[in-house]
Amino acid sequence: MGGSFWGLLAPLLGGLLGVAAAVTPEPPTHLLAEVLTCQPDTPSLDLSLTLDGQRLYSFDFPGSRWLPALPDLPPLPSDLETPPELRLDVELCRGVLDGLGRSAAGVLPQARGMPVVQVFPALPLALGEANTLLCLVENVFPPALDVTWTRGGVPVTRGVTQGPFTPTPELTFWTLSRLEVTPERGDVFACLVTPRGDNASVVTYWVPPEPPEVPELPMVLCGAAMALGGVLGLLGLSLLLLSRTDPQG
Repeated sequence: MGGSFWGLLAPLLGGLLGVAAAVTPEPPTHLLAEVLTCQPDTPSLDLSLTLDGQRLYSFDFPGSRWLPALPDLPPLPSDLETPPELRLDVELCRGVLDGLGRSAAGVLPQARGMPVVQVFPALPLALGEANTLLCLVENVFPPALDVTWTRGGVPVTRGVTQGPFTPTPELTFWTLSRLEVTPERGDVFACLVTPRGDNASVVTYWVPPEPPEVPELPMVLCGAAMALGGVLGLLGLSLLLLSRTDPQG
């Protein structure tokens, strides 16, 4: 009987294990990419090392070195790719760009992406306190556009910093513009994104939300006192009616 029991149980356990293996989520996959960009517009040359569309390192061509995008990242080994090897890649990129550019001019339309823009504060909002507005521009192609800010319709240049164009796994780019601000009630900020060579801009507005209205304390106390007075008045009236209807009275 024992043998037959285990003979029946073994297929059942095997099926359960198979189902468990089937529903077990696979570990997430990550994409580590080294992307070299060359184009006629500025920036004409860029080399970056990204992980899942987040820039880790940028190559400084004048200094012939990799620069970390975050201060906590360790330096890359100097022999990962030598400057002569990178120069060959740059020459190849520019050669392909020049050759294909002349051959495709007037034949193939230029690939262009419509920028998708979001504006939001970096910190929880508090009116009258310093904050940073972020203008995230995605679906950028080619990586050549201008990002400007306005406050109440007036151009703002002070406190503006522009990040690099970072390639994504979808073969587009994204960039981030920052504006140091102290939001006040009634402010209207706008982030304007203008692809170079286009006459149109994508404009996204941001307005500080109005804080919720809180009733003043005296009004709250007055309302509570009136409610309490009404309850006591009803209680007194009830006692009076009870006393009048008491047959012993």
